[in-house]
This record gives sequence, structure tokens and C-alpha cells, in this order.
Amino acid sequence: MDEAGSIFIGASSDGAPQRLNLSRANRHGLIAGATGTGKTVTLQMLAEGFSTAGVSVFVADVKGDLAGIGMPGSPTDKAHDALTARAAEIGLAGYSYGDNPAVYWDLFGSQGHPIRTTVSEMGPLLLARLLNLNDTQEGVLNIAFRIADEQGLLLLNLEDVQAILVHVAENAADYTARYGNVAKPTVGAIQRQILQLESQGGNLFFGEPALDIRDFIRTDEQGRGFINVLAADRLMASPKLYATFLLWLLSDLFEELPEAGDLPQPKLVFFFDEAHLLFDGASPGPQEKIEQVVRLIRSKGVGIFFVTQNPIDIPEEVAGQLGNRFQHALRAYTPSDQRAIKAAAETFRINPKLDVETAITELRVGEALVSVLQPDGAPSPVERTLIRPPRSRLGPLAERERAVIQSISPVTGKYDAPIDRESAEEVLKARMEEAAAAAAAQKAEAEEEKAAAQRAKEEARDRAAFEREKARAERERRSNPPLHEEAVRQVGRAVQRQLTNRVAGALVRGLLGGLFKGR
Repeated sequence: MDEAGSIFIGASSDGAPQRLNLSRANRHGLIAGATGTGKTVTLQMLAEGFSTAGVSVFVADVKGDLAGIGMPGSPTDKAHDALTARAAEIGLAGYSYGDNPAVYWDLFGSQGHPIRTTVSEMGPLLLARLLNLNDTQEGVLNIAFRIADEQGLLLLNLEDVQAILVHVAENAADYTARYGNVAKPTVGAIQRQILQLESQGGNLFFGEPALDIRDFIRTDEQGRGFINVLAADRLMASPKLYATFLLWLLSDLFEELPEAGDLPQPKLVFFFDEAHLLFDGASPGPQEKIEQVVRLIRSKGVGIFFVTQNPIDIPEEVAGQLGNRFQHALRAYTPSDQRAIKAAAETFRINPKLDVETAITELRVGEALVSVLQPDGAPSPVERTLIRPPRSRLGPLAERERAVIQSISPVTGKYDAPIDRESAEEVLKARMEEAAAAAAAQKAEAEEEKAAAQRAKEEARDRAAFEREKARAERERRSNPPLHEEAVRQVGRAVQRQLTNRVAGALVRGLLGGLFKGR
């Protein structure tokens, strides 16, 4: 029941078909509801619809149950009866199972192609948020980035950040006058945060080859948009890394993609599950960045759907930009829940036939209150809608299935092997080694000069002593010449006596030897 320019999303309580207009999909959207009410199935249905229309999709798979989107459903699946019953209930004729072109990604590289970016591309603002730095520490990090830029040092990974921070700390006296105070304890605090991030696997995210965001935008030979599935189950153990990654992805899209204006349909649609993590504890800087990107990125041909349990998790400045809304059931167990229900009800365009506040608590699984933007840009009156069943598998992939899909991925071999080219760490290490070698050579030269000076000093002292002795002997000779001649004669006589004794001794030994030999 898909029509050109729209996605069939289900049927209202009176049987009227509900459609999402592709020309308004870049006005973003919200999928909200309590756990187990059908948010993931709604997401999967929309992703399929966009893919069929030729729109590329990115989804974060936080529970591991979206991976099956790359495989067709099966009559043997436990959900088969419920899916076929839903199709019949909404009048979906010819419902059948089918797959979708999918590419699997994983920041840790175990369940898909690795996703990497460089530290320089992320920038100091997002990195400071990722490291949970205070204002002083963020200021020092900015100084480190500035120095690296001025000296042409590439910051590719966390080792490069650590190296430039060590360099800044060791040369703090030289940089303080230009950039402000750089305290070694502050650098040490940043280093500790980097070590903590590394322990969470954050070092795998930084490096090369960096992701080319345009690889998310492609179609298969049938004209279907690829669905990019990020394995985020393990990533959710590091919520700060997950949120920062999503924010970087949005920022990179905004900066890289050209202006496109209003297109008949988006180039790319993002689904951000657990969207509240983007805003939890966010400082004003990053939150303003999110608001700016959400407001302006539609002109790049990108739509964003936030998926969260409670609609009030999304700040008002962002929620006001979300024109397409799918509200699943909420539970009124606490006063906070009741306030959330009231707030959610007030965001919809009124339908006189529907008590929205009451309906939110009565919705069954797979049913949602839906309001989408019409072709003229106005929101449709809210309708209680049974969501269309997906055609692909509801659930995870087997390892063998994932491996097969990966083997035919259009980006196979592009990102799988890391590249380690010369960057700040290697350059600064080489500088330190050169400086150490130069210092050692200078020290050796100084020691050699010192030894040469000592030898010259000793030679001079010996020459002086010799000259003094020579002068003394000359003085004695001149003052006592007879004595000197007599001394020479005495020496001559002594030598003569020694020679005589040696000759006599030799003769005696010869005679004695002859006598004994004769006997």
C-alpha cells in the first residue's frame, strides 16, 4: 500500500491509511513510549519504508534486536502469527517477508566494520565533553590543540593527545605567557580521564582510516537505500562515548554535506535510540550544537528521528523541531509519569474525536498515536494508529549470517585494517630523541673538552717541572764544575768495576764447568 512520495505506516482506528510524507521526513521525528510498547518495531518499519523509497538509513541497535533487518522474516518465527494478523487487521494486502540491503558497523570492530574518527576531526569541544572535563581542563585542552595546529602536529588518536599534553606540561613556562596558565596538575587530571576512556574502549574509536560519512549514503542495484546498523549493545556500557559519537556524527554530517534545500525525499535518515543520552549532563556548548544541527541539517537532506522512552527527555528547543510523532503507550504509575503523559498529549494537534491523554495509557503493543506533517507542512490531527508490521526479521542475526552479509558489504576492506601514520606522538618522540641525542653529544663534547684541558694542564705542569729541574741542574753544574767532573769519573769507575766483576765471574764459571764436565 506504499504510494509514491510516502510510506504507509498503518491504519487509524476507523481504517483510514496513515502515511508519512517523504518530502517532510527531513523535518525530523520522535518515537516515544515505555519499554515493550513497540518502539523498535515502529523504527524497523520506518527504516524499511525509507530504504524501499531509495533513502539511506542509519540506526543504532542498542539491544541487538535490529540486526535482523538485513534478513527476511520467516513463517517459522514466533512472531509470524501476530505479524500476519496485524497485516490483515489494517488491510495490508499481499503482505510477505523480505530483506533489506544492510551494512553493519561497530565502534569496537567485532560485529561490523570499525567506525573511527581522528581526534582533530572531533575537536576539543566534543572531546572535552567525552572526557567530562571542567572549564579549566577544557581550556588547557584547547591550548594543546592550538599548539598542535601551529606546529603542524596531527592529532589522530588518544596517544597523540597524551603526547601533546606532556609536551605542553614540560614546556609550560614557554607557553604560559602566550596562552595562559598551564598547570601540571591540570594536565595530569586530563591524562587520568584519557586513561579512563581508554579502559572503556574509547581508544578504538580514534584513528585512521576515518569514516567518510558519505559511505552511509548509497543504494543497491535495485535502487533501495542501504540501512547502516550500528552495533551499540556493548557501546551502551559507555553511555558518554555513545552520546558523544552520535553528536560527532551529526556535526560531521552538517559540516560535510552540501546544501540541498527541500528535496522530494531525504538523502539520509538517522534513528537515534536512547536519545536522552545525548542530553543527559550535557553542558550548554554541546546542547546548543545539537539544537543548531537539528534546526539546520534538514537543508542538507537529512532527517533525524529521536527514539526514547519519555518524550520529555528531549529538550523543548529540540522537541519543537520534531514534526513527525509516534507516541506509544506510557504508564501513569507515578506523579512524574502523569506529568509526562500530560506533556505528551499537549504536543499533538487536537483531534476532537480522541481523548489523547487517556488514549496514551490505553494503547496496546504495536499501536501508537501518530501525527505527521502533511504536504503543506501542517501537522495532521493525531490518530490512534495500528503500526504496519515489518517484512524483515524481528530479532538478532546469527554469527554466520552476519559474516555472509559483511562479506558482500560495499565498504569491505576500506575500514577493517587500521592505519598508523606519523602523527604527534611519533613526531614529539622523535624530537625528544633528537634532543636527548644532541644533549648527550653536547655532554660528551664538553667532557672531552674538559679532559683535553686537564691533559694540557698536566702536560704544562710536567713541562714546567722538567724545565725547573733542568734549570736547577744547569745551575749546579755551573756553580760546581769540578765536583761534576769528579762525579762523572766516579760513575765511570763504578761501571768499570761492574764490568770487571762480570768478566771474572764468567771465567770462573767457565773453568769450573770444564772441570766437572771432564770428570
